[in-house]
Amino acid sequence: MTSYPSIRKDLMNAGAEWYDKEVVVDKGLVTSRTPEDLPAFNRKMVEEIKEGMHEPAL
Repeated sequence: MTSYPSIRKDLMNAGAEWYDKEVVVDKGLVTSRTPEDLPAFNRKMVEEIKEGMHEPAL
């Protein structure tokens, strides 16, 4: 996932794999860093919705 850099350590301590990218997708979960990333986030959300259901996590 990705997020504001200020909470990177908290997310990693909770078990997340954190990346410094404008959009990260994992099994349909779409995350982005900041409001500046919203255009890329919105494009990816539309793409994910068009794809439909993902396989459930085990």
